[in-house]
Amino acid sequence: MRSGPRRDDRVRVNERIRVREIRVIDEAGQQLGIMTPQQALVIARQKSLDLVEVSATAVPPVCRIMDYGRFQYLEQKRARQAKKNQKIIEIKEIKFRPKVDEHDYQFKRRNIERFIEEGDKVKATVFFRGREIAHPEIGRRILERLVQEVAEVAIAENLPRLEGNQMSVILAQRPGLKKPAPAAAAAPRGDESPA
Repeated sequence: MRSGPRRDDRVRVNERIRVREIRVIDEAGQQLGIMTPQQALVIARQKSLDLVEVSATAVPPVCRIMDYGRFQYLEQKRARQAKKNQKIIEIKEIKFRPKVDEHDYQFKRRNIERFIEEGDKVKATVFFRGREIAHPEIGRRILERLVQEVAEVAIAENLPRLEGNQMSVILAQRPGLKKPAPAAAAAPRGDESPA
């Protein structure tokens, strides 16, 4: 007992189309009308093409006469292009200790700013060992100072919170912050003289 139209992720082609009647569109986009799948398949075979179901939920289902191999190739190409244009945001983790030296702190802060300007998120974490956990306010001060110092390029997605023996905050790029132009594109090449 089926409820509603058939929902299948695979596209049905040629003899796999098993319905009483279909609406047929030819390769030029012209509607040929409603007919049986066998009649449409004869027309497709005469043109050396395939009969492909493009809308299974329509009443009657819509099928198109096309080159199915080329259709699959174009779909894969479109999916690859969409994946290539997608920006994957990584979360980088920078670890601090409650007794972090000023030089180490500044070095890690600069790295955080660089990661954020590159478009990544940063999880800044303070690790407590042993009795250090008795003073979580030290870790909170370090993270609050960090959030304040990188405020020009980043915003904190959450407040510093203690989870087990570590306290962390996630920093993301401030909305509206433009990426700096690559240095190679801005500098003139050796064979060109500046005007």
